Amino acid sequence: MRDADFFRRWMAAAAAAVEREADRLTELDSPIGDADHGSNLLRGFTAVRAALGAGAPDAEVPDTPGAVLQLAGRTLISTVGGASGPLYGTLLRRTGKELGDAAEVSDEAVREALHTGVGAVAKLGGAAPGDKTMLDALVPGVAALGTSYRAAGDAAEAGALATVPMQARKGRASYLGERSVGHQDPGATSSALLLGALADVADAADAPGGPR
Repeated sequence: MRDADFFRRWMAAAAAAVEREADRLTELDSPIGDADHGSNLLRGFTAVRAALGAGAPDAEVPDTPGAVLQLAGRTLISTVGGASGPLYGTLLRRTGKELGDAAEVSDEAVREALHTGVGAVAKLGGAAPGDKTMLDALVPGVAALGTSYRAAGDAAEAGALATVPMQARKGRASYLGERSVGHQDPGATSSALLLGALADVADAADAPGGPR
């Protein structure tokens, strides 16, 4: 079972991954986007880390998995510009809402909630796998959660790499038409970072003596 601390560690790991890869995300975004994906996500996940750190005396302290993800989602929506804030915010908020008020949730519940969250992202963005968007990493990644968290991270990474030969059909990159071919989608890449961070946290938690 996974408690609120598990999800706080996931968000902290995601923030660290975004910080580490921010320049690369912006480089990927430069030829097919607005060259701000890395900086936008860095600002957002830095704010998420601060919000969940509960540094202020009157700070909101989420004590359930669902509350952690809903707070993270709201923070991203309020701090990240462009499309990334609403999309990532929707993913986390909808996933958190699906988890409900339970103090602990099963891995199956996590998988089902993330599936619902990804569906909300698809509806908001009007995209589908193959459109060269974050869904090309999220959909196979969440599907692989039925195997393991590590399998999910690996599938998401493979999905991000598979966007290179695709022509974008949604988002800013779609305006470039055939010129979008040959570039890895930055949204799919950052989505793979998110699921990779989840896999890292799960691996640590499931190791002998690891944090629960």
